[in-house]
Amino acid sequence: MFTFRAARLRTLPGWTRRQERRCFAVRASSPMLVLGIETSCDDTGAAVMDDTGVVLGESLHSQKLVHLKTGGIIPTVAQQLHREHITHVVQEAMTQSGVAPGQLSAVATTVKPGLALSLGIGLQFSLQFVREHRKPFIPIHHMEAHALTARMLHPLAFPFLVLLISGGHSLLALARGIDDFLLLGQALDEAPGDAMDKVARRLSLTQHPRCSTLSGGQAIELLARDGDRSKFHFMTPMGQHRDCNFSFAGLRNQITMVIQKQEVLEGVEPGTVLSCVNDIAAAAQHTIASHLAKRTLRAIMFCKAKALLPTSKPTLVVSGGVASNQYIRKALTVVTDATGLHLLSPPAQLCTDNGVMIAWNGVERLREGKGILPFDQVVNYEPKAPLGIDITADVKEANIKLPKMMLKISD
Repeated sequence: MFTFRAARLRTLPGWTRRQERRCFAVRASSPMLVLGIETSCDDTGAAVMDDTGVVLGESLHSQKLVHLKTGGIIPTVAQQLHREHITHVVQEAMTQSGVAPGQLSAVATTVKPGLALSLGIGLQFSLQFVREHRKPFIPIHHMEAHALTARMLHPLAFPFLVLLISGGHSLLALARGIDDFLLLGQALDEAPGDAMDKVARRLSLTQHPRCSTLSGGQAIELLARDGDRSKFHFMTPMGQHRDCNFSFAGLRNQITMVIQKQEVLEGVEPGTVLSCVNDIAAAAQHTIASHLAKRTLRAIMFCKAKALLPTSKPTLVVSGGVASNQYIRKALTVVTDATGLHLLSPPAQLCTDNGVMIAWNGVERLREGKGILPFDQVVNYEPKAPLGIDITADVKEANIKLPKMMLKISD
């Protein structure tokens, strides 16, 4: 299926030449090499990694500009773009690595959760690949992969608290092992990234000269830097609910009503960029950050009350596409500073969907011998898949009241 040539090792940004030379030495001695494939939404990603977490080759095709033009992700369009690019993406990652299919120890692929049509392309390609080359197959849970990425970059032991925030998900969980999670809270309606994308579309930010090529969340963050969040006030969702669940649909409706009111005041039609767009962006971003921070604080307080976190160096990992937002990271830092936790978040390029995190999850599973399937086993994708054991009812029953003084977020 593939042709290969010798290639220079590709390393992650910031690596030194000394580290690169070490990687070559590791390749020569390490028998474990994993190909990771990601197609859960609108990014086609692939990476080859050794068992120390060194990225030997990586490729990513983003569909962002296509979906910006259509005003959102159309599943059939995403499916077709995955189908058109997956062979090239995998071949590029393999070629960069200098690894032939026969040298691989296993192939790891996202099979849940995600868009059904997108997951299907990655799974179909992967099963054909492992059957052709007779390699073990490792099905990957997308959210587990996001949760564990920090362990590739830092000496992070279990257990630790995880906040996963993206365009499709928002959840808090305690990670106790590579496949052992306690779910503390999750989105009841839409995810924060989805809410920001919809707000950006309602603000017509693709018409803004600074935002035409940015995703909705990126555009909101950019404009919010020049905005005054105090100009508009939005109620933080679920203030009376003492649990760790999230809700963003009601907040989005609040923002939409303000936009409509401002259009009337400015005498403009929908589709016109408002003069106060920066202020609306700033207020919206602040309220989303506040909601995330408050639910995370309650999760920390619950875990401490139940002795679920280690007393020495307890850690909060924040991952997923929305974790790239620096304002939200700052809000969460306020919480971790106040509670004595250490905040870890992967670099931006590893927060969004990518093949590297899938390969790493495959490496972790290969090390522990968990979830490794023979090449001829039937595997199905799962568009909806919970993460871990749901203890959200226990969190609600704890009825934890938050101290207001700890949640002030500075600019």
